[in-house]
Amino acid sequence: MKDRDQDNSETEATAPETGSVGSQLYAAREAAGLSLTEIATRTRVPIRHLEAIEASNYSALPGSTYTIGFTRSYAKALGLDETALLTELRQELAEGGYQNVARTPEYEPADPARVPSRPLAWGAAALAIALIIVYFIWRSFALAPVAEGDAAKPVAEAPIKDQSGPAKAETQIDPSGQVVITARETVWLKIYDTENNRLYENEMKAGESFTVPKDANNPMIVTGRPQVLDVTIGGKPVPPLGTGERSIADVGISATALLARKTEAAPVQNAAGASAGPAAESATQQ
Repeated sequence: MKDRDQDNSETEATAPETGSVGSQLYAAREAAGLSLTEIATRTRVPIRHLEAIEASNYSALPGSTYTIGFTRSYAKALGLDETALLTELRQELAEGGYQNVARTPEYEPADPARVPSRPLAWGAAALAIALIIVYFIWRSFALAPVAEGDAAKPVAEAPIKDQSGPAKAETQIDPSGQVVITARETVWLKIYDTENNRLYENEMKAGESFTVPKDANNPMIVTGRPQVLDVTIGGKPVPPLGTGERSIADVGISATALLARKTEAAPVQNAAGASAGPAAESATQQ
């Protein structure tokens, strides 16, 4: 009650002009039983500005734009027709000779009480800049080229160009012999022909074998562990299909295709059981 009496005494010291916008706001506030402190809390408009509006003392306000914004907030807090009050207010401002009066109804100045504070605006700007920086960093990593060595795609072993003369070990193998693939360890493999007809696809256990049909149309193999497969033609071993450093795919396993490959891995055993590797290497260099 003490604050209420103090607000009333302050208002009585500067009684509003009868019929003015300020007097209408004052009368509505009194009828609602509200003090200037309560209005200031609701509108976030300083009490001194509310007092100036009620007294029609527009020269004490920071400008016509703020005057209109403060008055709108005051009218909303009291549930009054803000459009009608703002029309009357513009007329009062124009008659009083105040500068920068908004005369066109198409433009309504923003409510200064709702304008974000400077720290909040700077914080929002800093957050936007940080998000932009994070986006460009992510984009640079996402679009970075993949190193050539990182590719995990199975690569077919490149066939070696025909040499001038076949190695001695290869000349001892009958190209019409039966091709047999035997697993030394458990390994998955798929064998198919040039029309992608599946001849074999399974996990081959250690010691199991698969005989490639002689009438298969350009049979090929795909596996991730070619180094654990033994390949023979007519019972005679041929070099491994790969070293195990990478998977193989689309590698021909017909007798003709196998004999055309480079003899660089396991040495070929001769009929007596002795290693024929040096002899094969010597024959290759010749």
